Amino acid sequence: GTGRPLTAGFPSTTATSLASVGTGRPPGEHGLPGYTARNPETGALMNQLRWNPWTEPRVWQPYPTVFQLAHEAGVRTAQVSAPAFEQTPLTKVALSGGSFLGRLSGEERMDLAAERLAAGDRSLVYTYYSEVDGKGHRFGVDSDAWRGQLMYVDGLARRLAEQLPPRSALYITADHGMIDIPFDERSRIDFDEDWELSAGVALLGGEGRARHVYAVPGAEADVLAVWREVLGEQFWVAGRDEAVAAGWFGPRLDARVRGRIGDVVAAAHDDVVITASVNEPHESAMVGMHGSLTPVELLVPLLEVRS
Repeated sequence: GTGRPLTAGFPSTTATSLASVGTGRPPGEHGLPGYTARNPETGALMNQLRWNPWTEPRVWQPYPTVFQLAHEAGVRTAQVSAPAFEQTPLTKVALSGGSFLGRLSGEERMDLAAERLAAGDRSLVYTYYSEVDGKGHRFGVDSDAWRGQLMYVDGLARRLAEQLPPRSALYITADHGMIDIPFDERSRIDFDEDWELSAGVALLGGEGRARHVYAVPGAEADVLAVWREVLGEQFWVAGRDEAVAAGWFGPRLDARVRGRIGDVVAAAHDDVVITASVNEPHESAMVGMHGSLTPVELLVPLLEVRS
């Protein structure tokens, strides 16, 4: 096959990227602008990967998926993934359409994907494997565990490529890259312990390398000034209007999405994260991180195999 680099959107994170893959739209339109984002209707912070607290999926993301559109056009459409993903709201808003076929092992998914492709002259099949990301978060991308998963996925890709029916195209990509962050005070800034960064902040959203900062009403300008002063040498720090005008979330912003974006948006360009040890203990303990605008996080492979 052939390959070239492709860029994920911003933030370079799973919920945002899968929604873009599934709808063909940037986050400013599909409305999943990060790992966590404020719901303007309730004022609460919503985890868009785990969909907590519950929000009506079709209100949050109203656009049809490419799989739904293909299915309605007479294309045999299927998603072959882990059974646990079948009923998740993220699947419903980003990837639904046609048949969902749950299989536990990667080998079973590849074999079934090839079988479904061969079932009709007009077929579209999506399959997904998550443990490269999982091992990267836990052990880092400079670990044997992560490299082992990468080797395994390479084998899965070969397995599927060698089973392609005639006149098929296989595209292999990823939802984001990743970077390892050292465990030291300079590299990990704890928002929950930093009085300067937390002053005037009502909610801290996003994730360590791509933060949405929601200010107390009236404190927006002060929060922006402080975050720029404290973090300006390590982060790109922008007000909401600046980030939108710069196209961080795509060329167009739907009105319903505007309030989900932070009053301040901070994206790391150094090897640094803003953790929250009290409110985000699990995320703060991760080795591998992603979300920002650096090449190592944005650039993903796009591999093509044709039969």
